[in-house]
Amino acid sequence: MWKRISLLTLFLVCFSFSGKPQFDTKKDWGAAIGLTWGSNVAIWSFNRFIARSDFAYIGLNTVKENFKKGFVWDNDKVGTNMFGHPYHGSLYFNAARSNGFSFWEAGGFNLGGSLMWEMLMENEYPSINDLVTTPVGGLILGETFYRLSDVILDDRAVGFERFGRELTGLVVSPVRGINRIIRGDAWRKRNASGRQFGIPDISVRVAVGMRALELKDELFDKGVGMTTTLHVEYGDRFATKTEKPYDYFMLNANLHVQKMQPVLGQINIKGRLYSTGLMDSPKDFLSLGVYQHFDYYDSDIISAVSPYVPYRFCAPASFGLGLVYDNKRFRKWKIDSFFHANVILMGASLSDHYVVDDRNYNLANGFSWQWGINLSNRKKFSASLHYEGFRFFTWKGYDKEMDWGSVDPRSLNVQGDESQAISQALHFRMEYKLANRLYLTGTYSNYFRETTYRYFDDVFSQTSEGKFMLTYFFKSLPSN
Repeated sequence: MWKRISLLTLFLVCFSFSGKPQFDTKKDWGAAIGLTWGSNVAIWSFNRFIARSDFAYIGLNTVKENFKKGFVWDNDKVGTNMFGHPYHGSLYFNAARSNGFSFWEAGGFNLGGSLMWEMLMENEYPSINDLVTTPVGGLILGETFYRLSDVILDDRAVGFERFGRELTGLVVSPVRGINRIIRGDAWRKRNASGRQFGIPDISVRVAVGMRALELKDELFDKGVGMTTTLHVEYGDRFATKTEKPYDYFMLNANLHVQKMQPVLGQINIKGRLYSTGLMDSPKDFLSLGVYQHFDYYDSDIISAVSPYVPYRFCAPASFGLGLVYDNKRFRKWKIDSFFHANVILMGASLSDHYVVDDRNYNLANGFSWQWGINLSNRKKFSASLHYEGFRFFTWKGYDKEMDWGSVDPRSLNVQGDESQAISQALHFRMEYKLANRLYLTGTYSNYFRETTYRYFDDVFSQTSEGKFMLTYFFKSLPSN
């Protein structure tokens, strides 16, 4: 029966599209709803028929039980809860965004798609934390990927170039790519590029090199591995006014190839929703803006020599105010800085005691702050110092005398250890130009955590990380 539902959904999604060419600016409710529904059914079908995941065995009885039980705090892995679900939300978002809906309108599809998944598509009880991270985190991931795919796609291109652009756009924003294939836009040549935002001022840095984390094991065993860093800055950081959400954003992602470590170690996105200039003179610039933040840091146990997780903290659903300053007093040197203060709607902090099912972290909310300074010589050298602080509060804990041997992880409805935690990250980067677009980059990071528990002793931990990389830098100027 469920296979028939999957095939029927595929038919309805295709049927909901008109055969006429349609630019992304035209609003299409049927296609947007069809792709949102289809995204859920496709992911569920993979989990049910290929991965055969336990949670994907559903029926009318599981749906009834979900409505009866209501929402609880779940025990999924940190990668699932803090990145996987926001990414899932980005699929809903781009189902609407690629069919003519605005940034805020597309956010409504995040909520609808998330409710559908939580209530209908799993035999696990619907999750409180997912209903926050999926819609809110899906906003920031969705618009980031949508804007990047918009830079890549070009309806004027033909041949191998066109194929490469469409394939890359499909990888960056899958639902938008599928939308274009179904409509026939993926191969239809036009006289205009079809981009909604043109080509903004955009810079891309791709770095590859070595990463050293907590060198307490034999060198080149588990403490050292390979790392790749992607840094994208989209739009004008020093614009006096933001016309639309995400006219400016910054993306930083770290992928690692290292024993016992997660591939996705870090992702930071900072998207500007609104800004206004406070000062703009020949010597100084200062702006105030409203920003959305996505911060994700993850590591794992290195070895038996160092039997603890070095760091783990996330804030995928965060909003706040930010100041950006640019010092224009020097001809050969550029100096700029920033400060942000944010409210964390949902986040996670490493736990020393709560280990239930796939979770060894506390779900939390709280606030965060960031500041940084960048110094660069316009020809050869640059350096930056960046500090981040997160204050997490876990309110709903468990009884001190709980019998853990009789606990059912599916129905245990707690955020984790009742606690407060401060996680801090200090990053220092130096870069030297070797040749045109090629740089030698070194970074050093220090991670601090201090957790105050209600029922346990306080814990303080500190971890260091270093990277040595070659960086390729590309920058484009605004165009159509």
